[in-house]
Amino acid sequence: MRNGVEVRLGPGDRERLESVIASRNSPQKHVGRARIALLSADGVGTMEIMRRTGVAKPTVWRRRRRFMEAGVGGLPREATRPPGKKPLGAEMAKRVVDMTLHRTPPNATHWSSRAMAKAAGIGLSSVQRIWRAHGLKPHLVRTFELSNDRRFVEKVRDAVGLYVDPPDRAIVLSADEKSRIPALDRTQPGLPMKRGHAGAMTDDDKRHGATTLFAALDIACGKVIGQCMRRHRHREFIRFPRIIDRSPPRELDPHPIVDNDAAHTAPAVKRWLTRHPRFHIHVTPTSASWFSVVESFSEITNKRIRRGVFHGVIALQQAIDASIDAHNADPVPFVWTAAADRAIGQASRGKQSLDSGR
Repeated sequence: MRNGVEVRLGPGDRERLESVIASRNSPQKHVGRARIALLSADGVGTMEIMRRTGVAKPTVWRRRRRFMEAGVGGLPREATRPPGKKPLGAEMAKRVVDMTLHRTPPNATHWSSRAMAKAAGIGLSSVQRIWRAHGLKPHLVRTFELSNDRRFVEKVRDAVGLYVDPPDRAIVLSADEKSRIPALDRTQPGLPMKRGHAGAMTDDDKRHGATTLFAALDIACGKVIGQCMRRHRHREFIRFPRIIDRSPPRELDPHPIVDNDAAHTAPAVKRWLTRHPRFHIHVTPTSASWFSVVESFSEITNKRIRRGVFHGVIALQQAIDASIDAHNADPVPFVWTAAADRAIGQASRGKQSLDSGR
């Protein structure tokens, strides 16, 4: 036995160790430690203990010393050991946070965890732990858009008022256009989806022209009025209200809500509206695309156009018309929930943040 280490059993120690070995509920690591203690107390040599227990020599020595220091009660618990590396202090965490917020790495626009670890001289996991604790995600960026429209408040209240509390004898429509929708044909047939393999399509394609979809969502019933046209100009926009005019009952006045596109505010459009007093067009603020709630564009793009194969513009237009008909077969009324004051307050706070440089 090593110098200075001697295993001696006190009163009741043997019975406790044997009960640990005999119990089926004892963890195997506790059983192994108890066996080492009993064998050492019986004078069995280190090599023989290694053979009987299947552990290494340093483990036998460590268990003997642990039993000598803590007795039977110390066998289930590991002895505390000092960490291999000194824990990072608050100053290092502050330095990493300050570098992340106020500095940029050379030849890059933002920090990566590896670049920060190299610059700060700490481990990769330490950087990730500091960022996680302070809620920092340098690899992510969000986009925003603030309107500079001088009549922003007036237009917001007008649009939200139409969505929430439309006037009597009115039909509120959210109108927009999706221009230059390409009719794409593939140069080779696609491969079908199989078990363990996704479907495949060629990267290159053939273009057979494009079309523009004019669409308007009836807020009250959820139906979409759509029409494909060749171009996106004020002439086509004037034709679209004529299509809307044939759709709702004649006793209702259409109130289309459109964005600030040049085609919607052209002099020819204003003259047409003067001759047709039933129509009351409401223009949303600039840089406020979230006021357009017509859902047909994303639905048609994701479900029908993106993976579609079209041999011509006519086939593309037929697919769009079929998607609109499918949507109108089971429409869902639109319910606006955001208050006008909330949108105005968010825009005001956004401008204050930009002015303060935060």
